[in-house]
Amino acid sequence: MSSISGMSLSHWRREMLRTNFWLVPSLEVLAAVVLFWITWEIDRAVYHGTLSLPAWVEAGSADTARGILLAVAASIMTVIGINFSVVLVTLTLASTQFGPRMLRNFIRDRGTQLTLGTFVATAFYCVLVLVSIGPAQHGVFVPHLSVNFVYLLVLVDLGVLIYFLHHIAVQIQLPFVIASIAHDLTHFAEVRNCDIATSAGDTQGHADELVALIGTIETSGAKIRNPKGGYLQAMRYDLLVRAASAADAVVHVPYRPGHFLVEGRELVAVWPPAAADRVARCLKRAQQTGPVRTLAQDPAFGIDQLVEIAIRALSPAVNDTFTALACVDWLGNVLCKLAPVWAPERVYRDPAGAVRVICEQVSLERLVQRSFDKIRQASRGMPALLMRELDALTAIMEQTTDADQARILMDQAAMIQRANLESVPEESDRADVESRYNAVACAYARLNDLAEANRNRSAIFA
Repeated sequence: MSSISGMSLSHWRREMLRTNFWLVPSLEVLAAVVLFWITWEIDRAVYHGTLSLPAWVEAGSADTARGILLAVAASIMTVIGINFSVVLVTLTLASTQFGPRMLRNFIRDRGTQLTLGTFVATAFYCVLVLVSIGPAQHGVFVPHLSVNFVYLLVLVDLGVLIYFLHHIAVQIQLPFVIASIAHDLTHFAEVRNCDIATSAGDTQGHADELVALIGTIETSGAKIRNPKGGYLQAMRYDLLVRAASAADAVVHVPYRPGHFLVEGRELVAVWPPAAADRVARCLKRAQQTGPVRTLAQDPAFGIDQLVEIAIRALSPAVNDTFTALACVDWLGNVLCKLAPVWAPERVYRDPAGAVRVICEQVSLERLVQRSFDKIRQASRGMPALLMRELDALTAIMEQTTDADQARILMDQAAMIQRANLESVPEESDRADVESRYNAVACAYARLNDLAEANRNRSAIFA
């Protein structure tokens, strides 16, 4: 369990490091410093006569080298300014067209970060080489190899510039944005699969005891207040388990990553109350709160992003049905990945088996509701979108083997069918939607028949 929780937090840390414009350029500047140190050492060896270079490695006089370096550095700084302008225009367009929550996807893009970092590193390298030119023991020192490396870096920058123009043109296309969000969600499902597999079934048959324990904690336990407001981004449940085990306590966390925490309100409840101080100290390291949601432990955030794009596309001002259809397609693909494995555990135990942490988790039912409810409400009277939603539900139904999950999907399909009967005026369109609904119903019936056959088989062998 510790390794899994640690993995989730490390994923959160990687996400924080990736969602900025300073980390990759800083690393590339460090690489430029290392490159300068290597070429400068070689140039010093050539200057002192302990090493020789080919005749074509020549930078001319000190004034010529300075002129070259100043021209390259000034040009690169101009290109950096243009690139930043292009990035700002892209971010403005993304905020307007896709919604402000989509800015995260553009800021974390590695291509943009590498482009900016390459130009900044080249300019920094030029400055270092320029500063190294000056009087020395045997006359003026001119780092010929270092100056020639500037030519190579300029060629690299030209290639990067061409790549950047292509990359930014592709990146602002809406299908690419939708697919990238869905890819992040699919990766989240793959990471969570191991966590779910290790914890499923921990509370089977203990629902009443769990409710009673939560009631005792909330009524008799000590409340630890949230020190600052913001979105809960990540929670180290393994640290809470260790702290609660050491204090022989039980901790109830009524929030999950993605919830907004109001400053001064209850963050966790601890029983017995005497353990509250120890748990409070642990919470300073165990929870991460920030101004925005992240996908590290909050799959609903990615789903909300896709739904937001779909809702904007269906608004009268945009009226882009095909974008909404693409969002439904990708939502169905993501839920097909999540449905077979999604059973997040609410209870964490210590090695002795004692309950130590009770937390909130987003259920598959809630994920399905977040995926389809708002789109269904906005697509009333639009048979093409209603049919696509039912097709997605059929695909998800075929991937699940759990009767409760299948019922959740069937309930959603029934609501879509009611919207069809109430809002689609054309009879042939209603028939087309109903045929898709019947496909969901048939998949649901096959699943129930299979479950019934398995129960009968188990009863015979029992």
